[in-house]
Amino acid sequence: QVQLLESGGGLVQAGGSLRLSCVASGSIFNAMGWYRQAPGKQRELVAVITSSGRTNYADSVKGRFTISRDNAKNTVILQMNSLKPEDTAVYYCNVQRFYSPLIYDWGKGTLVTVSS
Repeated sequence: QVQLLESGGGLVQAGGSLRLSCVASGSIFNAMGWYRQAPGKQRELVAVITSSGRTNYADSVKGRFTISRDNAKNTVILQMNSLKPEDTAVYYCNVQRFYSPLIYDWGKGTLVTVSS
């Protein structure tokens, strides 16, 4: 059974930084990434990283956020710098199972609040 443990959310002032971490267990994984959902909006991709290290970012976070992973620890990290109030959302970890690539698992989410 795949389990995802997210941590690192919280309250920060605009311009500040936060680091989100997601530890996955129960399988090995291809793509690992982060999505977010702000109040009243649809869930959107923030950043994703493949097992080989290729990354993709939403245009709104390019140059401010960095995604990385430790394959040995099944961990994906999202370093968020220069945070803006519009980054306020619940951030969800998302992973693609290596042996069942059509299956994606979601974490429960961690709240990031950026005050102006």
